[in-house]
Amino acid sequence: MWVLSMLGALAGNTTIMAIFAALVGGIGLFVAGGRANKDAARRAAEKRAAVEERLEMDREATDAERAARDLPDEAARREAMRWAKR
Repeated sequence: MWVLSMLGALAGNTTIMAIFAALVGGIGLFVAGGRANKDAARRAAEKRAAVEERLEMDREATDAERAARDLPDEAARREAMRWAKR
C-alpha cells in the first residue's frame, strides 16, 4: 500500500509532474527528429540519383553530337530523328 500512497504523492506534486511531462516531450521530439533525418536522407539519395542520371544523359548526348559532327547532312538528319524518337 505504501507504493500507492507514494505514487499518489508524486502525482499530486506539480513540480514532479512538470519534470515528467518535459521528459516525455523531449523523448517525443527526439523520435520525431530521427524520422525527419531519415526522410531528409532519402530525399537526398533520390536527388543524387536524378543528378547522376542527368549527367549520364548529357554524356550520351555529347558522344552522339561528336559522332554526328563528322556525318554528312542526310546521315546527321537520320541520326537526329533516331534520337528524337527516344
